[in-house]
Amino acid sequence: MEAMILAAGLGTRLRPLTHEIPKALVPVGGKPMLEHVARRLIEAGCDRLIINVHHHADQVLSFLDGRDNFGVEVAVSVEADHALETGGGLKKAESLFRKQEPFFMHNSDIFTGIDLTELYHAHSRRDSVATLAMREAESNRFLIFDENEDLCGYGDREGNEHLTHEPVGRTTRLDFCGVQVISPEIFTLMTESGVFSIINTYLRLSRAGRRIQPHRVDGATWIDIGKPDSLAQARALFEKTG
Repeated sequence: MEAMILAAGLGTRLRPLTHEIPKALVPVGGKPMLEHVARRLIEAGCDRLIINVHHHADQVLSFLDGRDNFGVEVAVSVEADHALETGGGLKKAESLFRKQEPFFMHNSDIFTGIDLTELYHAHSRRDSVATLAMREAESNRFLIFDENEDLCGYGDREGNEHLTHEPVGRTTRLDFCGVQVISPEIFTLMTESGVFSIINTYLRLSRAGRRIQPHRVDGATWIDIGKPDSLAQARALFEKTG
């Protein structure tokens, strides 16, 4: 099983900390976030990791070497000129994938207890391009799903709804948790290029009738460590629970 860890972000909200180190190596509980994410994916059955790098890429490469790649096969996609975001990063790394089975894609700045095995099994039971870990919306930039659990729209920065197609029944607003399982057919479906979000691809595919579905993880620990206050929260939680 493969997984892609997104580790190319600049971490601008964590400056000045990320002037010196990449966001993926920001420590929580004495271990860099990249290690937390990698070891959880390996525990879930991943034997091959694809990791994209950009900001302080040399530090990430040195860290991986020092950890002996966590004992699994690791392939690195270097985004030399600029970070390509989630969709652009995945597209650039296409040649590194075996494309034999669905794979995880996990942001490196998400400190979470989401059951990854359950998420993978949920995707395997569906005919979906992707299955996204989701929880009840707390932000304006939500995704909208209908009663068939199909992606059918999104919320903009002001919280206004935009539908990609007519929903079936009542709709639900959910926040994406930065963890997902994707079918390898995504590589033939991405027509976007350059710097782009994978969410833009999903919204386009939704308009075309393809299924993008949620997997609810409301009760799981979930912290985006990308801001100083949430990083402090994750560190405090780790000290409390270990």
